[in-house]
Amino acid sequence: MREVDRLTTEKYRIPSIILMENAGHALARVIAKKLGGSVVGKSILVLCGKGNNGGDGTALARILWTQGANVNVCLMFPDIEFKGDARHNLELIQNLHAGQTPFREPTICITETGGHRDFLDNPDKNFGPDAVVDAIFGTGLTRPLNEEHSIFARSFAGLTDTANRPVCIAVDLPTGLDADKSAPIGEYFRADVTVTFTSPKPANILPPVCRSNGELFVEQIGSPLELVDAQPSDLYLLERLDAVNWLRKTGFSDDSYKNKRGHALLIAGSESYSGAAVLCGNAAMRSGVGLVTIAAPKSSKDSIASRALPEVIVRGVAETDNGSIAAEAFAEISDLLEKSDSIAIGSGLSLDESTKRFVNKIASERRQAMIIDADALTLLSPFSNPHEDRADWEFPLILTPHEGEFRRLIGGTDKEIIKDRVAAVRDFATRHQVILVLKGERALIGGPDGKVIVNPTGNSGLGKAGNGDTLTGIIAGFVAQALRMKVDIFETVAAAVYISGMAGDIAEKKYGRHVMTASDVRECLSDAFADLLHEPER
Repeated sequence: MREVDRLTTEKYRIPSIILMENAGHALARVIAKKLGGSVVGKSILVLCGKGNNGGDGTALARILWTQGANVNVCLMFPDIEFKGDARHNLELIQNLHAGQTPFREPTICITETGGHRDFLDNPDKNFGPDAVVDAIFGTGLTRPLNEEHSIFARSFAGLTDTANRPVCIAVDLPTGLDADKSAPIGEYFRADVTVTFTSPKPANILPPVCRSNGELFVEQIGSPLELVDAQPSDLYLLERLDAVNWLRKTGFSDDSYKNKRGHALLIAGSESYSGAAVLCGNAAMRSGVGLVTIAAPKSSKDSIASRALPEVIVRGVAETDNGSIAAEAFAEISDLLEKSDSIAIGSGLSLDESTKRFVNKIASERRQAMIIDADALTLLSPFSNPHEDRADWEFPLILTPHEGEFRRLIGGTDKEIIKDRVAAVRDFATRHQVILVLKGERALIGGPDGKVIVNPTGNSGLGKAGNGDTLTGIIAGFVAQALRMKVDIFETVAAAVYISGMAGDIAEKKYGRHVMTASDVRECLSDAFADLLHEPER
C-alpha cells in the first residue's frame, strides 16, 4: 500500500494531501453513520500520531468541526515532531482553534501528549466523548508500543465494561498491530469500527488480530485501482461480487437439464456415520448440480436412502467387516467414475486398511476433479499427491482439512507448524499442486500458483457436527457444474466456501448460534442464492 500511495502521487500526479483529505471525508461519513446519521452536537476525541495516520486524523477533526461536531484533538507526540502533510493539517486546525469565537459551538480544541487521559480515565455520559478516533500509528508500526502508548491501549480496553463507553473508530488499523501480521506484537487498541483505505491489510482480516478491528469498512480515496492490481501481493479477500460472478457464469439457461449441470459422485458413509453421507448428499443436491450419487457401504444404503432427498441416488458397494467401504468397491463403481464430473470422498468413512487402499486407488486413478475430506484425509496422511508431477494439472485435487487434519497432512502434531496459516497453506498447495481449503475462523483457500484467498463469511455456529460434510457436498456440486461449463475450478471452490459461509450467517440470524444445525445451513442456501442473484449488474 505504501507503493500504491507513492505511485499515485508520482505517476498520476495526485498530491498526497488530496488522498489525506479524501481519507478524512471517508472517515467522517462512517462516523456520522455510526452516530445516527449526523455528528451535529456530538463530542468526538481524535488521538493523532505524528505520521500520515495522524494527518488523516487532523484532516478528519477539521471536517467533523465543519459538520457541527465538538472536536478535541489530542496530540500523542510533541507538536514539533509533526512533519509534511500531517504538519499542514495540524496547522489548519491550530488556526481554527485560535480563531474560533469563545463560548460558541461547535468547538475545536487541541491538547498535548497525555491529554487523552482526561477524557478516558473517568468517562462521563454527559461530558465524555461520543466517539474516540484512533489515528496514532495505522499501518506503519512494526514493533511493540512504548509504555505511554501501551497505557493508552490498556486504558481503552478497560472502557469495554463501562456503561458510558464511546464508539471506538480506528483509522486504517488499530494502533499496536503490525499491518502484515495476524498475531499481536504487544498491547493494542480495540476498535468497534475500523476504516481502512483502498484495500484491506492482513491484520484487518486475519485472526486473531482481525477481531480487534470490529466492523471493517474499506473506503476508496482516489488511488487508481490498476495500481493495486499491479502489485505482487498474492493474498486476497473474497468479496460478494466474486460469488455473484460465479453464479452468473453458471446460471440456468432455458435449455438447462441434468446432464448439462454436471454429476457429483459422493463416496461417503459407514455403519457408524451414515448421517454424514446424508448431509453431504443433500447439500450437493441443493447446490444447483444436475445429478448426485452417493456410493456407500451396502449395510448403510437403506439408512442413507431413507433420509436423503428423494432426488439423491444411493448405491450400495462392498464393505469391510466393520461396515466401511472396502477396496473391492473400486471395480463396482467403475461406471460411476466414468460418468461423474466431480468426486467427493471422506464424509463418514471409517479408518480401515481396506478403505485406505480404496481411497488411494481412487486418488491415483481418477479422471476428474476430486474433493478429499474428513477421514479420507487421515487415510492419506502424511500427504503425497500422486499427480503432483503433472504439468497440465488436468484433474484438480481439492483438500478440505480443519487444522488438526492439516497438521496430520503435513506430518506433524505441533501447532507451531501452522502458526502462520497463510504461509502454511501457500507452501502446501504449491508443493503438492492442490487446492487447499483450511477450515476454521476465516477459512483460507490456497491454489497451486501460490495465491491464497481469505473468506470473510461464516461464524462459530458452523463449528458443529455436520457442517464439514455440508461444505464438502456444496463444493462437489459447484465443481461438477463448473467443469461442465468450463469455469475456473479455483474460482469455483472460493465461491462455494463464500456462499456456504453466507448460508451459515443467514442461519445464525434465523436460529442463533446455539440452535442452528448443518441442515439449517443447507436450507439457507436458497436465501443466499436469492440474495446474490439480486445483485444489480455493474
